[in-house]
Amino acid sequence: MDQNEMRDLEKKCIQEEPPPCTAVCPVHVDVRGFLGRMGRSDFTGAYQVFSRGVPFPRIISRVCDHPCQEACRRKEAGEPIEVNALERACVEYGEAPAIGPGPLIKKKQRVAVVGAGLSGLTAARELSRKGYSVVVFEKNDKPGGRLLGLSPEVLPGTVIAEDMKVFEGLPVEFRMSTELGCGFTLEGLLGEFSAVYLGLGRGSGISLDLELDGRGMIEVDPLTLAASREGVFAGGGMLCQEPSFIVSVSDGKRAATSIDRYMQRVSLTAGRTNEGSFKTELYVNLEGIEPLPVVSPADPAKGYAPEEAAGEAGRCLRCECLECVKVCEYLERFGGYPKKYVREVYNNLSIVLGNHPANTLINSCSLCGLCQEVCPKGLPMGEVCLIARREMVRKGKMPPSAHDFPMRDMEFSNGEECTLTRHQPGYESSGYLFFAGCQLTASMPDLAEKAYSYLRERLTGGVGIMLRCCGAPAEWSGRSAAFQEGLEEIKRQWLEMGRPRLVLACSTCIQMFEKYLPEAKTASLWEVYDRSGLPESEGGRRPGRVAIHDACTSRHDQRVHGSVRGVLEKLGCGVEELPTSRETTECCGYGGLMMFANRGLAEDVVRRRAAEGDSDYAVYCAMCRDNFTAQGKRTYHLLELIYGTADAQSPPKRGPGYTDRRENRVRLKKKMLAELWGEATMEKEKSWEAVKLDIPDQVRELLEQRLILVEDVQKVIEYAEATGCKLRDRDSGNFLACHKPGYVTYWVEYSPRGEAFVLHNAYSHRMEVEGNQ
Repeated sequence: MDQNEMRDLEKKCIQEEPPPCTAVCPVHVDVRGFLGRMGRSDFTGAYQVFSRGVPFPRIISRVCDHPCQEACRRKEAGEPIEVNALERACVEYGEAPAIGPGPLIKKKQRVAVVGAGLSGLTAARELSRKGYSVVVFEKNDKPGGRLLGLSPEVLPGTVIAEDMKVFEGLPVEFRMSTELGCGFTLEGLLGEFSAVYLGLGRGSGISLDLELDGRGMIEVDPLTLAASREGVFAGGGMLCQEPSFIVSVSDGKRAATSIDRYMQRVSLTAGRTNEGSFKTELYVNLEGIEPLPVVSPADPAKGYAPEEAAGEAGRCLRCECLECVKVCEYLERFGGYPKKYVREVYNNLSIVLGNHPANTLINSCSLCGLCQEVCPKGLPMGEVCLIARREMVRKGKMPPSAHDFPMRDMEFSNGEECTLTRHQPGYESSGYLFFAGCQLTASMPDLAEKAYSYLRERLTGGVGIMLRCCGAPAEWSGRSAAFQEGLEEIKRQWLEMGRPRLVLACSTCIQMFEKYLPEAKTASLWEVYDRSGLPESEGGRRPGRVAIHDACTSRHDQRVHGSVRGVLEKLGCGVEELPTSRETTECCGYGGLMMFANRGLAEDVVRRRAAEGDSDYAVYCAMCRDNFTAQGKRTYHLLELIYGTADAQSPPKRGPGYTDRRENRVRLKKKMLAELWGEATMEKEKSWEAVKLDIPDQVRELLEQRLILVEDVQKVIEYAEATGCKLRDRDSGNFLACHKPGYVTYWVEYSPRGEAFVLHNAYSHRMEVEGNQ
């Protein structure tokens, strides 16, 4: 991922876009932050937020025309927030921020500001804070401009005087009762000052027609407020069709920025696309938001009391997107959102030496694609993580042990003990090829066998079988070379079988083959059941109603969605749709190898999904079934419902452990070879299998949690007993030994009992253990 790709992805995340109220505000007051503090009755904190955007908060709190209220999304669920009234309450009840010191560095250039209305005063304040000496010329005998025409009830003179204290300590000189014209000309100002800002209000009697100097009309750039005359800038009421006090403040700020850039001889336009009012791209989902009426003050003349102000501010929706974070436990867990995560991933990939802090973030994603589905801009965080994993593997920065267990499991599935590719008995060609997938054959080998029998009965032209893994663990872990090697072997065997149509029981296999083996025609097993009819079977104690959990890898596969529901209808099961299903379904915690990279997160993902429906679940993914039942959620695989082995009246039946899953694959191959092709398999002795173990139930559960196979324990004990490399605990008499058969070091605590060994504990780590040389 290069920097341009990173920036393109960042742009798709709109979480950092301002809410509509802030975007439409000409000076971009942080209204969301302001209201948040008001809602907590932190009026002083709110005052600070308000003052950061508004240089004259007391004045603006009384005269602002509050465009933010028209843009407020709360009006779509109730009434807009009374922001301007809350600004006044904030000023009344909060403590004003202390006036800061003057500029640390004073610059040589001087600036003339003509007009002491809000526009000119703002420009003078901003420029003086940047270190420029400013002289303000005003035709009246006091500053304020149009403000002076407002009634004392609206704007008392004391309020103006209080806000004018912001000029204390700043290099600003006021020359009152001085009007542009006659002997006081623009030409004269340009001779004395480095730049001139014309902040003349409407009705001032002065237009931009500079016939006074014989130079004709001035044109003003609306972005920078720079005039066609060198060194001249103009803004405020004189440029507005409908003068606005808050727009005048914005003009003063923008003009000060332009004048500062002009003085420094840098671009006046770079990076200024969103100055003034603009339309935000922030998406705000209002579904389910309860309409709330405005909180009205008991005494409208006095305005809000403190508790009333807090109540009104509390109606704020705190507008933000976070659509992906709302539906994804993974995105929520790391405390951010995709734009931040993309930056972290990019920085992680840029590290040459040292720690890689975002490894866990990168490897914990399920790659399910839900974030992209719900994102208004379609940002694929899963793709970001997958690209990062591939980069880490390519650069040798991916810790081998990060995905050691699932990769070993894939290699075992694709090893000689488990793989099988044959034509249907009695056939020399295959019109179809049943690809059961490595997890169905590991979890429910008997049902995989029944499914193959059904296909042979219902489909013509011969139905071959292929037992192996599609390579998803290699793809998900970023090991592209290993994935490609496995895919090439599948393709070679598929071609040798005569390019049969693949019948797939696993949605992940469907996804992999449709993406990486597009020349092969595919059909899901559920399409065949739905189209060809269900086999005869005892109904057992099937549930009368189930909630469907769609596999995340079937997200856009409408064929699978429809056929699964069709099968359930044929079975007489009532169907309940979960809040997120089909295209917006959630992951069960297995996808992307999440459960191996971040087990705690994966378990929370399963629990969250299991709690979304009260009914029993129906699934068509073996891992979904096993993960849900492991958390106590009664869940049935579709094959269990079809063949009548589902029992709605018994406790949830947990799936087999990792060691048993391996043995199930091996036994299935042996059984099919013997019963269908009449072939016996030669048993290959493995030395560690001679180590007999006595494993208590609680220790067996630890092995599952810690991803330790029984054979891993056998290998450690075999090594310890053969070499004597073991320690003895004097108190318990137990032995402690370690061995590193691959990337992971295993530690085992055991004791001999007759011809067997009792296992007391086992754990693993990734450290190197070296003896003295």
